[in-house]
This record gives sequence, structure tokens and C-alpha cells, in this order.
Amino acid sequence: MTIRQRILKTMYPLLMKLAGLKDKRSMSNHTAAVAPAVPFYSLQATANNGQPFDFASLQGQHVLLVNTASECGYTAQYAELEALHQQYGHRLKVIGFPANDFGGQEPGSDADIASFCQVNFGVSFPLMKKAAVTGAAQQPVYQWLTSPAANGWNQQAPTWNFCKYLISPQGELLQFFPAGISPLDESVTRHLQ
Repeated sequence: MTIRQRILKTMYPLLMKLAGLKDKRSMSNHTAAVAPAVPFYSLQATANNGQPFDFASLQGQHVLLVNTASECGYTAQYAELEALHQQYGHRLKVIGFPANDFGGQEPGSDADIASFCQVNFGVSFPLMKKAAVTGAAQQPVYQWLTSPAANGWNQQAPTWNFCKYLISPQGELLQFFPAGISPLDESVTRHLQ
């Protein structure tokens, strides 16, 4: 871990306390299940090892998609995401999407990112290839997540690193969680009970 990463990790509890108050008010969810126009399970991505990752393999589980970064104030959420993955792994798949969209906070290569996550946070959930989650070069999974014409209702793009999208076992987008919402927050885990 770099000095900057250690400082950010130390500051994380304070950051979460301050951001959580604001972010609770900006969560977006849909009150009723909406079948997406484009099936979630038809999506594919590329894993950080270069292998194709077929979302059809996720059928029947909740899926939490998270845009991540190694040099962000929220980077300590990797530990919480791993805890969530360990606790609910039988009915939840956590998938990380490293991105460098917000101020150059993910400068590393895919190999560097995987090593950093494993060494510092014991990450065992899948990480995808680093790609944009916003803007013109937005990767296809995030195009689906932010297009009401595809997902059925949501247009909220990530506003920062560690925004989360929860998918139901039926492939419906349930909720968007801003970065300041912990992966272990009750607003996330209540869907998994």
C-alpha cells in the first residue's frame, strides 16, 4: 500500500460517516419489479485475466456490481465487499469493475489491481478488466445499468467510485446505492435475507 492509500484507509470511517448521511437520501430504487427490455443474463464482460465472463452463469443469485478504484477514500470498501461476499456468497455474487473515471484514482494495470486487492483486502470475488463506467467509452454492462430502455427504469450513472447496483435473482435491477453507502448497510443486506 502506498502512503496515500494508507492515509485514505485511516480516514475511511470518518468519510463513511459524513457521506452516509448524504447518500442515504440519494439512493434510487424501483418500488416494483420491472422486467428489463434487454435481459441482464445476456450481458458479458471481460475478467481482469482477459477471459470472457458470461452473466448467464449468475442466474438465480443476487448480483452486486461495484465500480472500484485503488486510490480512493472509499477503497476500504473492498474489505466490506469481501465480507459481504463471504457472508452471502451462496446467494450473492459481488463483481468489481475497476475504473479510472474519477480523478485518476485507478492508475494500475489489471494485474496490479488484482494483486493490490488480494494482498491488502483478501478479495476473492471476481474483478473485471479495467474500463470506463461513465461517458462515451462506457463499458457495455454499465451502459445497461444506466439505460432505462435496457434495464427498465434506472438512468443513474456512478457519481463516484464504489457506487453499487443490486440485481435480483430474476435479473431485474433493484437498486442503486451511492458510494457512501456501505456494502454491509441494512439497505443492501435486507435484500439478501
